[in-house]
Amino acid sequence: MRVTDFSFELPESLIAHYPQPERSSCRLLSLDGPTGALTHGTFTDLLDKLNPGDLLVFNNTRVIPARLFGRKASGGKIEVLVERMLDDKRILAHIRASKAPKPGAELLLGDDESIQATMVARHDALFEVEFNDERPVLDILNNIGHMPLPPYIDRPDEEADRELYQTVYSVRPGAVAAPTAGLHFDEPLLESCVRKALRWRS
Repeated sequence: MRVTDFSFELPESLIAHYPQPERSSCRLLSLDGPTGALTHGTFTDLLDKLNPGDLLVFNNTRVIPARLFGRKASGGKIEVLVERMLDDKRILAHIRASKAPKPGAELLLGDDESIQATMVARHDALFEVEFNDERPVLDILNNIGHMPLPPYIDRPDEEADRELYQTVYSVRPGAVAAPTAGLHFDEPLLESCVRKALRWRS
């Protein structure tokens, strides 16, 4: 089996740039393993494919505004995408720039470039960045960060995305990408899961 076996054309016109107003009304494509039959339906049809006692495992992390824009103090625009928070002051991140910053480089982040940070070290493709700010990293991200929309969504993030790209059961901040499978569960569907005696863990 090769990766190219999974290549297919997807016209841009078929890519939704905003979620459905009703989360569980999205489309669902299911494959019957024994027969190979494909079925098109809506996400609520998932209930018909599950049995009482089946276990659902949910990722309950909340997506953080993990994308930062700014520039190097020496000049040149940069984009920082947090991979993970190391502690209250440091992150490990991907950095896009015309020229990668070197250890010790000062970064000015935020729309007004008011947040100062230092590129401390490089770890292969990732950069260790330390914020020169009294606030914890998460507070800084919530203040100046942008939501990391999936790369196939070709639009700037909006304030509403801070909730649209969270699952309804998210509680623990830390995800740097939306757990997309879970976005289609809404409260009525979760209540239906309870009535069907499905089990879940997070």
